Amino acid sequence: MRKSKMLEKFRGGRFARVCSMGHFLPFYVRYAAHFKFDGIWLDLEHRAMSEREVQSILAMCHAADIDCMVRPPTLERTKLYRYLEDGASGFLVPLISTPEMAHGLVQAAKFPPIGNRGMDGAGLDSDFGIAAWGEGMDFAGDANRETFILPQIETLEAVANAEAIASIEGIDGLFLGPADLQLRIAAAADTSLTFDKAVETVAAACEKHNKVWGIAVGSIEHLKRYQAMGAQIVPWGGDFSLMGILEARSQELDEAGL
Repeated sequence: MRKSKMLEKFRGGRFARVCSMGHFLPFYVRYAAHFKFDGIWLDLEHRAMSEREVQSILAMCHAADIDCMVRPPTLERTKLYRYLEDGASGFLVPLISTPEMAHGLVQAAKFPPIGNRGMDGAGLDSDFGIAAWGEGMDFAGDANRETFILPQIETLEAVANAEAIASIEGIDGLFLGPADLQLRIAAAADTSLTFDKAVETVAAACEKHNKVWGIAVGSIEHLKRYQAMGAQIVPWGGDFSLMGILEARSQELDEAGL
């Protein structure tokens, strides 16, 4: 099966180039691959796409040889592993606060002996069976090695459980969601937790258990800061940045008096 570029970077201790996408933009996949990104974060939590549109995006990612990291809108086990069968490289899963929730992800997305994913072996991930059923093939083992799970740490409970979540076999790392986490820290009636302390806690938990960690940022300065702290996935660039292109073109037309 296809090898994950993001996992190759993670295992080599390197930074994975990831951009984000939340709309059905086929050209974007090709551009991202062309400009040397390792993966696309496909947001299905906050953006709506049909099942066929998602399948099309995943197929395009395979054709362009770029990872697709799906942020799913569900924790339903059969729906999760269908994303993998359709070609997803892995998951970025929102609002995972307990080891039990993280363990459930592993059960859904990893084959035995790590998890309890259902076997099909006829999807895009197995080249429609060509890479699954030949003599000497190990599709289940390949799938376990070449797919990843990154729970998002977005609550105070998740920060408190960061080390326990990071210790679970099949969990590849932790990813901080700054907007949700800072909202919950601000709303907490009584907490000594700061966002910076949360970042340090997650980074330390991942270092202890040899897992990667990442975070979303809004500036290149913050990207550099967290990368220097050991973050290996800090998504940069997305389809919403097209707004900046149109703004610049509009300003040029204003200057031209058009």
